[in-house]
Amino acid sequence: MISSFRQFILALALFFIVAMQMQPTSAQTPAQPAAPVVTSGIVAEQRPVIDDLKKQISAYQQKFKDKADADAALADLRLDLEGTAKKLLEIGVSFRPRLTEINSRLEQLGQPPAQGQPAEAQIVTDERTRLTTEKAEINAVLGETEDQLIAVNKMVDAIGDARRELFANTLSQRVDINYSLGSEVADAYGRELQTMNQRISSWWRFVIAFKWQSMLAAAAMAAVAALVLLIGGQRALGHLYLRDASVDAPSYLSRLAVAFWSTLMRSLTVVVFLATTYFFLDYFKVLRADIASLFYTLFSVIGIVYFVHALAQAVICPGAPNWRLVRVAPRPGRILMVLITATATITGLDYLADTINQIATSPLSLTVAKSLFATILVGLLIFSIALLKPLEDQETGKVKPWPKTIRFSLYVIALVPVVAALLGYIGLARFVSQQVVINGAVVVTMYLGFLTARAVSDENALSGTVFGRAIQTRFGMDETTLDQLGLVASIVIYVFVLLLGIPVILLLWGFQWSEMTAWFLNVAIGFQIGSVNISLVAIAIGILLFALFYAFTRWFQGWLDTKVMARGKLDSGVRNSIRTAVGYLGLGVAGVIGISAAGINLSSLALVAGGLSLGIGFGMQAIVSNFVSGLILLAERPFKVGDWIETAGVGGIVKKISVRATEVETFQRQSIIIPNSSFINGNVGNWTHRNKLGRVEIPVGVSYKSDPKRVYDVLMEIARSQPLVLKNPEPFIAFKALTSSTMDFELRVHLADLSNSGTVQNDIRFAIIDRFAEEGIEIPYPARDVKLNLEEADVLIEALTSRIKAEIAADTKKPKPKSE
Repeated sequence: MISSFRQFILALALFFIVAMQMQPTSAQTPAQPAAPVVTSGIVAEQRPVIDDLKKQISAYQQKFKDKADADAALADLRLDLEGTAKKLLEIGVSFRPRLTEINSRLEQLGQPPAQGQPAEAQIVTDERTRLTTEKAEINAVLGETEDQLIAVNKMVDAIGDARRELFANTLSQRVDINYSLGSEVADAYGRELQTMNQRISSWWRFVIAFKWQSMLAAAAMAAVAALVLLIGGQRALGHLYLRDASVDAPSYLSRLAVAFWSTLMRSLTVVVFLATTYFFLDYFKVLRADIASLFYTLFSVIGIVYFVHALAQAVICPGAPNWRLVRVAPRPGRILMVLITATATITGLDYLADTINQIATSPLSLTVAKSLFATILVGLLIFSIALLKPLEDQETGKVKPWPKTIRFSLYVIALVPVVAALLGYIGLARFVSQQVVINGAVVVTMYLGFLTARAVSDENALSGTVFGRAIQTRFGMDETTLDQLGLVASIVIYVFVLLLGIPVILLLWGFQWSEMTAWFLNVAIGFQIGSVNISLVAIAIGILLFALFYAFTRWFQGWLDTKVMARGKLDSGVRNSIRTAVGYLGLGVAGVIGISAAGINLSSLALVAGGLSLGIGFGMQAIVSNFVSGLILLAERPFKVGDWIETAGVGGIVKKISVRATEVETFQRQSIIIPNSSFINGNVGNWTHRNKLGRVEIPVGVSYKSDPKRVYDVLMEIARSQPLVLKNPEPFIAFKALTSSTMDFELRVHLADLSNSGTVQNDIRFAIIDRFAEEGIEIPYPARDVKLNLEEADVLIEALTSRIKAEIAADTKKPKPKSE
């Protein structure tokens, strides 16, 4: 209906355009030849693609009708339709630039002149007609594309409904069970055995006659692959899953790790052997179509049963009670392991029987009988597990039953498939029994993995394992580093368990592998949140590129510092400035590369930065000021690392210059962090700016009894005798002042390294004391004369006498203490 309406509108538009061109006007000149009709280039380019997609959609519709009862075929068909829908959308997007150009040009040309208006140039009329015709043609193609897209979306929805209906029918379909048909079932079973015997015998004769070499080659290659995995796994990961007999009381983490990794590695070895065997048999064309499906199911059953058996053995561990995860008594533990393995075996044989039914085209009665027998047997086995008393009391050592909650759950799980099968709901009974066995094994394995990850993340947990001790010995790690490694290992185990377990559970619940692959690709390649496209692969690549380029920057910093600048005899301050500048430049470039690779639009970040600039200007003014000041310090270098500076009453050696603050270590070994803006906005004294040459002044005061010229000569001799004092500039003695009690001199000497000033000053002062003592030169104390006015001395003496008499009289009046 929508398509017919669009075609009607398109025809009406074309008729209107043609009518407008054919209508004569009084202002126009005699008729000109009509402009030739030109087909749009983009339409001609996309037309073959659209036609091919229409043929594919027709084929998909027919395939949907033929495969409406096959879930796997419907899942693959849905993926094909989604790919077709994506191509149709891309075709629609490809027309947008040309439509935009046409609309823009038509706006420039304007509307045709009305009647009575001056005629426009014929070239303008022809261009308008051509653009209008091309626009109508593009719109027609877009409408056709949209119709096909609607049809595809409807078919996708129909496939989803069909798959849900198939699943519901499988669980809700009821079969009338006639127990009087026992002889008919037995006859059908005999015919089925005969049919399968003929098929397998004919295939085996063909293999012996023509494909025995390929058969042996496939088995040999599979055995080699399994042995490589088994031996290599034992060498590389044996410490993770091989039990150490010398350990009497292994930790819980060690037991968890052994249970998880032993189940995984042993099962993986069997799966690799079976999968490789099937692959090479199929590759060498040994398997017929019916035999291939039989082998595929048989190998799957063997793998599942072995996995369940390995898991039960790892958890119960009847042969090594000290390694068990659950306190199960040895004898009941063996019985429990046999029951669990038998349950998995019966479930697997039910799978195999279903495949045999399809190959041999068995009657419905035989199929129902097999499923009924299998589900009832599985229910009875689970019921036996519930009745078992496997647990061992930790104090008394006696066996006891399951806890009530677990025992009640097992009763329910056992009764559901039995009751459903007896009532005729064979599909529901099979689904429940299979999910209980297989999904239960997968969930238990995942739970073991989660417990292992949680145990690994505990503090100092990794150091108590064989793996942790091996790493600590091999790489010389301390306990803190090993503990951090345990946290990383915990995250890796969580991710590994989820990535391995969730797809398996989805497969068991009926999802197809092709569907999960498509979901993973959609999530990894990119998905939309609003107008933002998020791609996990792009984000991972961005993080990887950032890490690689940052690591390269750190390596380049070290190489530049040790190999280039060290050979150039550059001082440590220059080297530190260049190293810091290269580090920040590399970090910025690595960030830009990582952000670009992650698919984040830098222009959007620029807009965000522009929006935040006002807030940064007010809220982070001090930080930005210090940052800019740090860049100025690194560029202008008023001081460098190792310089002796003084600023705002703080003096010391510069230890580190960063973009925000500078670290100064005082001579008392106190580290002071000074914001960089303080150096830019205040005065900074640098004793070693260009070099370490500096002058030291030592004040000396002597008595007026001394000869000043002799003092001058003695001080000059002392200064010249010091080995660290430079001869050029030579020492200088300044006669600075005549004070009330001393004649003040100042000894001025120059040192090649000002950091030695403390030592030189001490040596000179000791020498001055010794020489002045020899020469008899006195260093006087400060002297001060005090004059007293004695005109009122009599009054002062009388007052003091009266006060003393009063104090004596007061003391005599005090009562004396009584003697004991």
